[in-house]
Amino acid sequence: MSRLFKTPGLRRGHRCGMKTISELLAATTERALPVLRGVTEDALTAPTPCPEYDVRALINHLLQVVVNFQALAAKQDTDFSTTPDRTAEGDWREIFADETARLVKAWAGPGAEEGTTGALGLPARTVGHMVLADLTVHVWDLARATGREYAPDPEVVAELGPAVEEMAPQARRYGAFGEPVSVPADGPPFARVLAATGRDPRWSPS
Repeated sequence: MSRLFKTPGLRRGHRCGMKTISELLAATTERALPVLRGVTEDALTAPTPCPEYDVRALINHLLQVVVNFQALAAKQDTDFSTTPDRTAEGDWREIFADETARLVKAWAGPGAEEGTTGALGLPARTVGHMVLADLTVHVWDLARATGREYAPDPEVVAELGPAVEEMAPQARRYGAFGEPVSVPADGPPFARVLAATGRDPRWSPS
């Protein structure tokens, strides 16, 4: 989904009383860490709901996103041109914990949600929604791929529902989301978020 950052974005306001991006990322990270820590080495080659990624490639992609969106919180340049193999750097689970902690801290910085960020000048909170969606949905991908339990924070899901629906048309046009999957209109809110990104909430490795 980070590919959407390279395309023109939609603008959303920052309403009073909303949780900050940092708070939402902290809630997502808290639930993500048990999933990542439960991924065994023999699962790194397993398929995921993202057809272009196995588990190893998806972990590396997610770490690339987490690092680059730290820079975006600080209104700095990013580099998505290469994806290092962080799983070859030692304890990648603790690397993930450290980098997500830095991500939460970066988005808590002064002015992180104000103004615009990135080469295209997208609204900062919109960019925050992108990394929140990447982290939340890709952790679900990893949980499904490796047989782990995962339920995202309800407040995160409530924030992502309208944000994902708003970014979906452009995201599909540029290949960041797949075509929407049909799910019941009264289905669980997170299932609707997944379906909007092109994921089948019933996906399994078999």
